Amino acid sequence: MSKRDPNRVLIFDTTLRDGEQSPGCSMTQPEKLRMAKALAELGVDVIEAGFPIASRGDWEAVHEIAKEVRGPIIAGLARCNREDIDKAWSAVRVAERPRIHVFLATSAIHREHKLGMAKEEIIHAAVEGVKYARSLCEDIEFSPEDASRTELEFLREVVEAVITAGATTVNIPDTVGYTVPEEFHEVFSYLKQNVRGAENVTFSVHCHNDLGLAVANSLAAIRGGARQVECTINGIGERAGNASLEELTMALKVREGIYGLHTGIDGKRLFPTSRLLSSITGMPIPRNKAIVGENAFAHESGIHQHGMLKHHTTYEIMRPHDVGMSRTNLVLGKHSGRAALRERIKELGFELSDTELTRVFNDFKALADKKKELFDGDIEALVLKSEVETAGPWSLENLHVVSDSSKFATGRVVLRHADARIVTHESSGDGPVDAALKAIEQATGVFAKLRKFEVRSVTVGEDAQGEAVLTCEYNGRTYRGTSVTTDIVESSARAFIEIVNAIESSRRRGADLGDVPAAAV
Repeated sequence: MSKRDPNRVLIFDTTLRDGEQSPGCSMTQPEKLRMAKALAELGVDVIEAGFPIASRGDWEAVHEIAKEVRGPIIAGLARCNREDIDKAWSAVRVAERPRIHVFLATSAIHREHKLGMAKEEIIHAAVEGVKYARSLCEDIEFSPEDASRTELEFLREVVEAVITAGATTVNIPDTVGYTVPEEFHEVFSYLKQNVRGAENVTFSVHCHNDLGLAVANSLAAIRGGARQVECTINGIGERAGNASLEELTMALKVREGIYGLHTGIDGKRLFPTSRLLSSITGMPIPRNKAIVGENAFAHESGIHQHGMLKHHTTYEIMRPHDVGMSRTNLVLGKHSGRAALRERIKELGFELSDTELTRVFNDFKALADKKKELFDGDIEALVLKSEVETAGPWSLENLHVVSDSSKFATGRVVLRHADARIVTHESSGDGPVDAALKAIEQATGVFAKLRKFEVRSVTVGEDAQGEAVLTCEYNGRTYRGTSVTTDIVESSARAFIEIVNAIESSRRRGADLGDVPAAAV
């Protein structure tokens, strides 16, 4: 935080660390890099890229982000021990602006049941961790895990000690979503008034949503003096999630008259960034999600529609374009040209290079031959189609499925291998998807256990595109694949091939994900 601008709230995005720890939200290294670049374009101040000690893969992702992404501070998480801190520093030291984020639990519950440490031991470990991290890096953040359930006087002692040791940012997390706004406001007010050296650090807040209060608690902390807020895109995170970045930033913007504060977030990037994360993780955004949900700017009630026709402020406190969303549902078809498509993509909040536009335009023409009309959701799905699909040897050449309600379905696949082989295999199954997947297994020799199968429509109408999200287990590891086409059987087959390719890639790399437990700041 610049001392010249005390009204600026820094946005610390932990989508790639705390968010990724949410079940079903793990990302590949290319996906994390793609997401990090989108966060930089969004204007976040800090990207917490991961927990480097957790695995080789996590270290590599953090290191790649630190090397490739410019603009935001790149932070790596570490426990208060030298091994963790060394690993975090080795990952982020190549960053333009590196940060080491160390944490240690402080509440009586954690001291007794998790750590088995006395108060004096906690303070000593925290101070030693911060001192060592500061010897490596100038920008050090410290988090007393479960701060909201820590005795207030002891919390003050810990915070004071780590500031003296060299911490530059002190984060006060509501790790289990236990606090309420009035209580949390008092915590921050107390610390700001009673901690020696408080004026020399930035106070941060990190809230979880177990009681649905993450955003409200974060705003209360900001009123109490916090000038950094830790949050995630779409509010993803452990258990019920974290405070939602889009909700926090728009609350500060829409109610600037109340808070008198601002952020560096480009609001017009909120919607496309939200959609990108949803596409990468396979987690759909609820229609009624604040700010970025499909219904956020929808009006069906006749009274509401009448008011909107008179003036938008009757039922809207912000405009769709403020968050990068387009109200217009422009219909495109097979006769539409490249320029019209580019313009529509821009209206939806996406920026594509000429190469990317060519890919999308070719896919658009192919889809337009199958559908009478293409809607906003169709265009979004084409744009968000992974540009970093898992590298692997297999691709789908042809799929033929026959299904009869009175007997088993049969599926025949023709696959192309990177070595130029063409492999054909036919199999039967309980239904068309089962038959197609079994045929792919037989053809590739990769037999993965299907754990979860989800299909949803990404657009409207009988010829809507269907997104298939498959989660499989292979050799104790979980893999996820997604695909969008107008044929849900084809989507399922392509998603499964993505998983097969990921498994093949893991085999080649001999990936070692380690066994260090994920952090829960």
